Amino acid sequence: MAQDQTTDQADEQADEQAGEHFVSFGEQGAQLTYGSYLRLAQLLDSQHLESDPPAHDELLFITIHQVYELWFKQLLHEAAAARDAMSAGRLWWAQHLLQRVHVIERVLVHQIDILETMTPQDFLEFRQRLAPASGFQSVQYRELEFMSGAKDPAYVDRFRGLTEAEQARLRRRLEEPTLWDAFLDVLRQRGLAAGTDEEVGESLRTIAHNREQHADVWAVSEALLQHDELAANWRARHVTMVERMIGSKSGTGGSSGSTYLRSRLPLRYYPLLWELRSEL
Repeated sequence: MAQDQTTDQADEQADEQAGEHFVSFGEQGAQLTYGSYLRLAQLLDSQHLESDPPAHDELLFITIHQVYELWFKQLLHEAAAARDAMSAGRLWWAQHLLQRVHVIERVLVHQIDILETMTPQDFLEFRQRLAPASGFQSVQYRELEFMSGAKDPAYVDRFRGLTEAEQARLRRRLEEPTLWDAFLDVLRQRGLAAGTDEEVGESLRTIAHNREQHADVWAVSEALLQHDELAANWRARHVTMVERMIGSKSGTGGSSGSTYLRSRLPLRYYPLLWELRSEL
């Protein structure tokens, strides 16, 4: 009898231990729901209109920009991983991650089509409520530019609306290696010069003229160029949308509006990759 009881207790303990690692799919699991996993209660309570009475299109405006920030977060996640993969010599993984970056960036461009279903008159119903908030204040977007290679320390100094945490994030991005820094690591790993711009240009020509030997390096360089091009496409599409909505009016944050945005259009993250085209 005592032996049977000991055996039963051992079986119960084994069942409990197995249960700790058992995943029950379906409603009977009742451990995690779709809503709790995605934090939907908090997410769907994050759209608070400033207009009174409520302007119909303000919800659209808020939602679009919140979605942008979610995609920016994902882009930072992928870009950082691609950078680290290049520095570690894992070019296949870096290229895969950069391809994902490209797809997300195309989504960012297409989201402007949704925003343009709002007419200028509809936007003006609540635009005055936004000041001094502005897209210029998007810290994550600026982080993406810094990580891509367009570091601008003056941004941290001239924008006073940043919290201490946001300032710390931007300063960290200024100190971190960029995607271009990681690509230079790739060149060095392959025994190619990567000191001065002249040396990098010569190495790029070597890669371009020997694609069979340097196929993976060429593919990563093309992936970086595609990232640069898609970022430029977004900036161009964005300024056109702004001009369609508010013309030449100043921005809600006090900037010159479309004039400032157009001044950013010539920006290129990787000028040496673009210059290579003229030298092939």
